[in-house]
Amino acid sequence: MNFIIFDLEATCWEDRSIKLQNEIIEIGAIKINLAGERVSEFCEFIKPKLNPVLSDFCKQLTKIKQAEVDFADPFDMVIDRFKKWVKLDEPHIFCSWGFYDKKQLILDCALYGLDRNWIEKHISLKHQYERIKNLNRPIGMGGALKLEGFKLEGTHHRAIDDAKNISKIFLANMDKWVID
Repeated sequence: MNFIIFDLEATCWEDRSIKLQNEIIEIGAIKINLAGERVSEFCEFIKPKLNPVLSDFCKQLTKIKQAEVDFADPFDMVIDRFKKWVKLDEPHIFCSWGFYDKKQLILDCALYGLDRNWIEKHISLKHQYERIKNLNRPIGMGGALKLEGFKLEGTHHRAIDDAKNISKIFLANMDKWVID
């Protein structure tokens, strides 16, 4: 069994009244085996299809440069490489901090007319963490890192850095996650 700890960054706008579809612009993931060893990592930028020009807000939040997505491959090509990296034919489960990442993957698969059944095996670490720690509500990744005594490393809202930070929380509680 491999645990795929992943995080996504997507197009976004400061003005929430703007009703544009978010699209993934970065996938970051860490593969962890049953022994708790980091097997490998995956990180790629994606060129958005509907709104290829990143908002100033998005660039400021994620620190992703316009050129990084301009020269990236489209979602369908990147997701194909991601699925090969995951090795879908081997036992695995996707893990993210909340349900947003799974939902966004499903939306982008729909946008490109791709199968989305491959992402079904998923757990929200954020919601299980609430139960594990007997919290009154789910907390953000930063709060969970503090609770575990870890520092946030890298750049927050960069998918690969967030995946690395989430993997620290995952490993610290590895024997407590409920895998269906």
